Amino acid sequence: MSNLAWIFVSTLLVNNFTLVMFLGLCSFFGVTAKIETAWRLGLANTFVLLLTAVGAWVLNTYVLMQTPFLRTIAFIVVVASGVQIVEMAVKKHFPVLFRQLGIYLPLITTNCAILGLALFQTSRRYNLIESLVFAIGAGLGLTLALSLMASIRERIEVADVPVIARRMGLVLVVASCLSMAFMGFAGMGSAQ
Repeated sequence: MSNLAWIFVSTLLVNNFTLVMFLGLCSFFGVTAKIETAWRLGLANTFVLLLTAVGAWVLNTYVLMQTPFLRTIAFIVVVASGVQIVEMAVKKHFPVLFRQLGIYLPLITTNCAILGLALFQTSRRYNLIESLVFAIGAGLGLTLALSLMASIRERIEVADVPVIARRMGLVLVVASCLSMAFMGFAGMGSAQ
């Protein structure tokens, strides 16, 4: 498998940010009541991940070569700027989605998956193309995790589940089962 394909598959399934590395759990538990909302937040996260990947690559390549101690602060500025751009665009062009996502859209700024992407791509020394593939894989992996959880939660709403189990307890059990399923991909590529 080529390096780019392996980066994509690895980030999407094997090292899924949400279900394997447990990054981005706030939106994972908070926005997954409806599949449509989860899917849209996943795409917004993917866009922010792409902006962050480009910004982090530029900072690493051209700006922070002599000052690596400023790296985390610079990444936080890039993430916050990217989220502001997405928030303004969604508010202007998709007001219904803006209301549906509520506080979770600006909370993308504090989503540790976004900062994790910048730090991981830096430590792995990815070039621009590898960084973009890494961001797309991470974003689609987050979208997949959000969509899976949302679809299961929608099914739970119409299922005959005791009221006491419908709340966060059952959601945590479902999340742990999804996490174990994704950790089953960990053996992929070990024969290399």
